[in-house]
Amino acid sequence: MHETLLVAFATMFATVGPLDVGIVFATLTAGQTPRERLGTALRGLAIACTILMTFAIFGDSALDLFGISLPALRIAGGILLLLIAIDMVFARPSGATSTTEDEAREARSRPDISVFPLATPLLAGPGAMGAVVLLMADTDGDWEKGAGVAIAVFAVLGVAFAAMMLASQLQRLMGRTGVHVIARVFGVLLAGLAVQFMLDGLANSGLFALGRL
Repeated sequence: MHETLLVAFATMFATVGPLDVGIVFATLTAGQTPRERLGTALRGLAIACTILMTFAIFGDSALDLFGISLPALRIAGGILLLLIAIDMVFARPSGATSTTEDEAREARSRPDISVFPLATPLLAGPGAMGAVVLLMADTDGDWEKGAGVAIAVFAVLGVAFAAMMLASQLQRLMGRTGVHVIARVFGVLLAGLAVQFMLDGLANSGLFALGRL
């Protein structure tokens, strides 16, 4: 369980990017009072948690419904995570983990940002949704490993909440350069995990066995 927890935490931390979420949150809520910012953050976290847990619980059933095998999911998920990791290493914004420019402009005009863009795509974006489905599918029905993934999701959302509440202090302390350094480190780790997911998917796909025949 401990290994699953560590892998899940690193994967979710990289795909959610709680430090970046905190900085974007501070920008979008600049005109709110501390009480209003707290309410916005809690609503966004509750919605994001619901989204991610829904994908964690029903993701396997959705795979069966669409006829997607676990090896195929590992390969596809690995490719998606690798693309996110590359953007993180080069400090480029990714539509899978953050808002696009058009989405950011729309968000600034909204009175309540808790659903969009905070809950999704900042906290529960396509990358995070895909990652949690992949991580849960990789537990092979082991409830202890599944609990480890769920704990990792809650832990990363907890870090994101702390980052949102302390965004101004973090920005002054670390600056954008410090945030990018941390993102690059986790990007390298995520790239390794992504390649491992793809290798596991290829190993379990049966392609190599067919090739030997």
